[in-house]
Amino acid sequence: MKNLFVVCLTALLLLVSLLFLKKDQQSQIAFNTATAFADTSKLQSGDLLFQDLQCGALCDAIELVTTGVLGSHLSHVGIIEKAANGRVYLIEAYGNVARTPIVTVLNRHLDKKGNPAVLIGRVREKYIYLLDSALIRAQLSIGLPYDDAFILKNGHYYCSELVYDSYKFPAIDSSLFVVAPMTFKDPKTGNFLPTWINYYHDLHLPIPEGEPGINPGLISRSDKLHILHFFGFHGQRLDSID
Repeated sequence: MKNLFVVCLTALLLLVSLLFLKKDQQSQIAFNTATAFADTSKLQSGDLLFQDLQCGALCDAIELVTTGVLGSHLSHVGIIEKAANGRVYLIEAYGNVARTPIVTVLNRHLDKKGNPAVLIGRVREKYIYLLDSALIRAQLSIGLPYDDAFILKNGHYYCSELVYDSYKFPAIDSSLFVVAPMTFKDPKTGNFLPTWINYYHDLHLPIPEGEPGINPGLISRSDKLHILHFFGFHGQRLDSID
């Protein structure tokens, strides 16, 4: 009987400890989330928001064949728009090109500590003169259809293509950011990833291996940007990273 009492007491104490631990974790998550949302006041129009979407096999396939700044996993990017009333939006190709409230964007994926899995880049001082025209191009693109095929210059936009086309130099058909040959192959085996085989099979299109393209990871590593703020990566906030 005494042994049974000890076992029951131990189990009860363990349960109470777990409940307090869970409550502390929930409080920390709530604090981190609230802090991140407050941090949006620091954003400026023209900033680029990069995100780890966690959208399943497709996002995993994108992240496997691309690399983000400091090894981050990035599957989405859009352009920050800050309204005169202080409200913050993201102009993004997430489906059709649209203007999305920043709170909606940040809530798409939180890490285990309650931080949105997002980082912010800003063009360097030398290229600030491009901000106004980039924002106008992005705004004029709202409503255009999503580019499921990931092909440049076909009248449709995927997320990083929208950024690429928006940040063009005046009067010339050249972007601030550079394209690179696309790959859809597993870097370990050199074979096409099954996700991409099935994806393009469903589109009735060949896989555009080697065609010019751009992705969030490639833009994030551009020397034309500096990374201002990490909301969630590596479990910390970094105010200034180059």
